[in-house]
Amino acid sequence: MKAAPFRYVRAESIAHGLETLAAYGDEARILAGGQSLLPALALRLSAPAVLVDINRVAALSGEPQVSDDWVRLPALMRHAQLITSPPVRAHLSLLHRAAPWIAHPGIRNQGTVCGSLAVGDPASELPACAVAAGARLILQSHARGTRVVPAREFYVGLMQTACAPDEMIVAVEFPRMDGLRTGFREVARRRGDYAMVGLAGVARRGGRGLTQTGLTFFGIGDRPVLASSICAAIETADTVSQAVALALAAYERDITPNADLWCSGPAKKHIGRSVLEEVVHDLFQ
Repeated sequence: MKAAPFRYVRAESIAHGLETLAAYGDEARILAGGQSLLPALALRLSAPAVLVDINRVAALSGEPQVSDDWVRLPALMRHAQLITSPPVRAHLSLLHRAAPWIAHPGIRNQGTVCGSLAVGDPASELPACAVAAGARLILQSHARGTRVVPAREFYVGLMQTACAPDEMIVAVEFPRMDGLRTGFREVARRRGDYAMVGLAGVARRGGRGLTQTGLTFFGIGDRPVLASSICAAIETADTVSQAVALALAAYERDITPNADLWCSGPAKKHIGRSVLEEVVHDLFQ
């Protein structure tokens, strides 16, 4: 199939893009990397009246900006930059670990971090990383200006987010992970496929145990699943073996994965035990 007819607008500035979104509302879609949007257009799963291409907007490009507490990633930062960027390697170790698992090199070269966050596919790596790490999204609209939405409040349903039709994600800010332990695992049918089950984790090693723990599953629900009860359980442990036992007990009690076309709920539950145990070991290393 081919895409339905649409109007193409190349945004010359953030303001120009926001004005176009305000004018068209639900009928507009933003084109950044296009790795999710273009297949949807081709299959006519999406048929917007206008595409707003933001790739020429210089204010949305550039390198990560590092402050005392946060690392700000601009809207047009590509997945591949998470692998090659020295600031990401130094300050955002979870993203650096997760990025090689995103699809394939061609997609990583074009796809954008904020585009993945905006789509909010529940089997995607980056939304889970944002929720686990406590990231915050910077949104702008023509009418209301700028607002900040925590990632843990951003995902509200299957492919549904708190981003209004006239808003654009202009950046995402992650807390600096200097000194934090991170863990990331996923299981897919083939390397580069969407995950059947995955887990992103961060924690601070304090004494013999963990504090500031964030664990988020992906591929098991209609959005990233923050495993709060598991986080609380492992923070009471003094050893990795105790942490694994407590984590698995909370997992068995509180996590019920959804089935999909490729994997049943019980199979996902089984896979989740393995990725959870591996990530807990990573956090204690």
